Amino acid sequence: MRLTIVVPALREAAGIAATLAALAPLRERGAEVIVVDGGSDDGTAEIAALAADRVLVAPRGRARQMNAGAAAARGDVLLFLHADTQLPPAADAHVRAALAAGGRWGRFDVRIEGRARVLRVVAVLMNWRSRLTGIATGDQALFVERALFDQLGGFADQPLMEDIELSRRLRAHGAPACLRERVVTSGRRWEARGPWRTIFLMWRLRWRYWRGESPQALAEAYR
Repeated sequence: MRLTIVVPALREAAGIAATLAALAPLRERGAEVIVVDGGSDDGTAEIAALAADRVLVAPRGRARQMNAGAAAARGDVLLFLHADTQLPPAADAHVRAALAAGGRWGRFDVRIEGRARVLRVVAVLMNWRSRLTGIATGDQALFVERALFDQLGGFADQPLMEDIELSRRLRAHGAPACLRERVVTSGRRWEARGPWRTIFLMWRLRWRYWRGESPQALAEAYR
């Protein structure tokens, strides 16, 4: 069983090298790493080319970029990793164990790295909510059998909430494997706008999404 890690990126020159360096041990153990750039103008693709198996260019949009990476993947299992997130050292072994135990998809617990203490609470709530609802977010490094991902047609072509939409369809094929090992993701998104402001914004957007509003309208509100 071979693992392919798909990393969508856009203007990540400041951090992509560190993200890929953390994946080097997994590559040595056979994992494939594909970075999909969405049209960066800061040298992201050139930096990524030094430490990834492949670097692709795709139309901007996380869902589109992840689908492009999945289409080019050689692995039997796909793991989607944000460019500002680092996996635990034995992530490949944890994923294989989860699938060997009968799971078909899953995600990791998350820890948010940042100065604000409230980010610790946010991470705890994210992990708890995911276990309760069976919904995985992109920050949690969602992984899935390649065959199942292809069967479902991949991520929906939408600008926001693509992770939630896919999770809903995946749940019909079984509950997610909720791994307690943690990925570490940057708190820059929360700190740039203010932690509390970002928290309330995301709660409102998720509520509106559950009520049926279009991802396009929510993306405009997010921007």
